[in-house]
Amino acid sequence: MLELYQRISLTKDFPEYNQKKGDIAMLIDTETHPEREENGYVLEVFNAIGKSINVIIVHKSAVEPLKQNEIFSVRSLVEKN
Repeated sequence: MLELYQRISLTKDFPEYNQKKGDIAMLIDTETHPEREENGYVLEVFNAIGKSINVIIVHKSAVEPLKQNEIFSVRSLVEKN
């Protein structure tokens, strides 16, 4: 079970939020699905210098805890042509 304020990584892309698989976010709340489908997590996303840039809601299956054998990576939020 994940805990509030735990950092997690996304397990899939969310183009509607400009978030990609592997992006790191912080779990800030849980959300019950209104139609008894999969419940979700409310996540806060930060940029590389720690400024909050987005709050998103995703299904619980779309996140996983960070692992000891992983490292951070940096990507631009702006698509390059």
